[in-house]
Amino acid sequence: MKLAAILLLAASAQAATYYVTVSGLGGEADYEQRFKMWADDIDGSLKKAGGDAKVYTLTAPTKDKVKAQFAEITRLAKPDDALVVMLIGHGSYDGVEYKFNVTGPDLSGAEIASLLDHVPASRQLVVVTTSSSGGSIEFLRRPNRIVVSATKAGSEKNATIFARFWAEALREPAADTDKNESVSALEAFRYAQRKTTEFFETQKRLATEHSVLEDTGKGEGEKDPKPENGQGKLAAAFPVVRIGANAAAARDPNKRPLLDKKEQVENAIDKLKYEKAAMNAADYKKQLTALLVELAKIQEALDK
Repeated sequence: MKLAAILLLAASAQAATYYVTVSGLGGEADYEQRFKMWADDIDGSLKKAGGDAKVYTLTAPTKDKVKAQFAEITRLAKPDDALVVMLIGHGSYDGVEYKFNVTGPDLSGAEIASLLDHVPASRQLVVVTTSSSGGSIEFLRRPNRIVVSATKAGSEKNATIFARFWAEALREPAADTDKNESVSALEAFRYAQRKTTEFFETQKRLATEHSVLEDTGKGEGEKDPKPENGQGKLAAAFPVVRIGANAAAARDPNKRPLLDKKEQVENAIDKLKYEKAAMNAADYKKQLTALLVELAKIQEALDK
């Protein structure tokens, strides 16, 4: 994307991000408390992040309650908006269908996909942190949607802890590896994945969950998304939550337009890096230099 087009897009009306976090049915008091705690942790981080965020958190809802929430968002959302859906709880997979456990009849993978498909927001991220969540990928994947799954397959049926570390990534500065005071979907995935791996190693337990990411619309999920395997391009350019100075700027009406421009340029840089291998070296350097110069100018204005 050329710099002029990026700045034109940034100058357009501010887009909103709709966040839906659902803590599902626990079945036992310990799980009920754990799922709600992780969902509340995410809710708090999102509400502190500033900007035009629409935050909805549902605790052990029925299928009808989830559908009603999506119906409201479908009515309100616009094509330029973003949608982030995070499912926390238990899931199941019988070899054919994935199901997310909620109060009453469960939500199937096909039903969740239909709810997402009806929301006009063109940028979408769905994070399925349940057991057997790998079985949901085939239903949820789309060309313009990022799918994060706590397990690589529906056959990993043990209760998961990925949600604990995903929630931590949305408030932990260490997750912001490029130090731009915004945690992208790719950064949050890598942080939660690393912490989950460390948990099993520290506990000296055999890992029963292996998280994957899919953002091409056709893959089965990749444990190590990178340019070489074609996964992670959308996730790298999808900011999930702002932290630090970015969160403060998002709450300042005078600085919000500059922040929007900054994020557009940063996203363009992330996409450009993924396209480097297919580009002429001189053209890549020229485009990257122009973006970095513009980014420095915007940051200077934000720091005033």
